[in-house]
Amino acid sequence: MRPDLLSDLIRALATGDWDAVDILLAEIGRPGWGGSLYLIGAAFAVAVGDHFGDASTPNDVAAFVSTARAEHQVGDSLPTLEMEGLIRAALGEPELIDNISGETALDVELFVLVYLLRMKNLTPAELDKLIAEAEALVARVPAPAPRQKRSRWRRWWLRRRRHDQ
Repeated sequence: MRPDLLSDLIRALATGDWDAVDILLAEIGRPGWGGSLYLIGAAFAVAVGDHFGDASTPNDVAAFVSTARAEHQVGDSLPTLEMEGLIRAALGEPELIDNISGETALDVELFVLVYLLRMKNLTPAELDKLIAEAEALVARVPAPAPRQKRSRWRRWWLRRRRHDQ
């Protein structure tokens, strides 16, 4: 397993290098990959925090979700309340993710992450900074126990993220 695989995926998503995205996703999907997707969630949280800041309201989040869904065809297939809940969880309301499936969470995190990265049009240095911050977040969080629910781990991680800002 290449340790920088998810970092490379985030860079490819940010730059719209869809051929690289396809190759990286195929590598992630191979049996025996053994990695975790925590970096995607961490990058999502960093990008959301950078975009919204501390003064956002639930109405700001709802307007953002409405715009993002309207601008992109795939956004229509994602559940609005779950999108709002994940964003608001990253902004300090982690209890909103309790009933969101891992699959839905990953779909929403990827959609919002790509939307924000493409909207911001980050320089390579800014993108490296975002990825480094996300990697640092992941490094500080203990891995969940095998039977621990992902949502419990995510609540802890999101609280920690909010506390560290």
